[in-house]
Amino acid sequence: MFAYHCIFGMYGFWLPNDPRGSWSDYVAAWELYRYGSATKTDSRRSVAGAPHDRQRRFAAKESLKFPAVKIDIAQATSLVTGFETACRDGKYVIYACAVLSDHVHIVLGWHARHVRQVVGHLKSEATRQIKAAGLWPYDERPLWGEHGWNVFLDELAGVSRAMAYVEANPLKEGLAPQRWSLVTPFDPAVAISRPAPNTSRKIGGAALRSMEGYARRKRRG
Repeated sequence: MFAYHCIFGMYGFWLPNDPRGSWSDYVAAWELYRYGSATKTDSRRSVAGAPHDRQRRFAAKESLKFPAVKIDIAQATSLVTGFETACRDGKYVIYACAVLSDHVHIVLGWHARHVRQVVGHLKSEATRQIKAAGLWPYDERPLWGEHGWNVFLDELAGVSRAMAYVEANPLKEGLAPQRWSLVTPFDPAVAISRPAPNTSRKIGGAALRSMEGYARRKRRG
């Protein structure tokens, strides 16, 4: 396995009962549960464009305790500075990164830590940084959503596709291309496939499905 494609959202970006599907097993808040139970999906492909009841989705967002988070470029830059701190501390390698107004895409190099721990570390340092910079003056209002999507990339072609997808995301949002200093170029010629990490802990459906494919290929090969 070479890398992960990780997507994690700001607060309110993607609700656990989003009619297009979500990464959650349950809905904790009654105000949201009124709009349906969790809509967990194991899809490895984006469901952002899936047909759905848009009015129901927007109504659910209106019931959130706090407004959905949308960040500006100054806040995005501050978050990336926090990511850089986490990468130095944890020795993480990031091959692609896109910070949009309400969610983040990264292609993360293989690491011995569970991918959820790595993403949690990135988010923690980013939150610390944006508060220290005076760009997030809220004590109670959450910055991040609780769940994300992690796809295990066990083929070189998959890493290249994920990087291209991440790099194109700002353009799709009408933004300028992003060039962050924390990004390390990916060199397929020297890339080493690592063993999959311990998956005894529960992981997101998309990641689980990818790992099942990985295990089948390992048995065959």
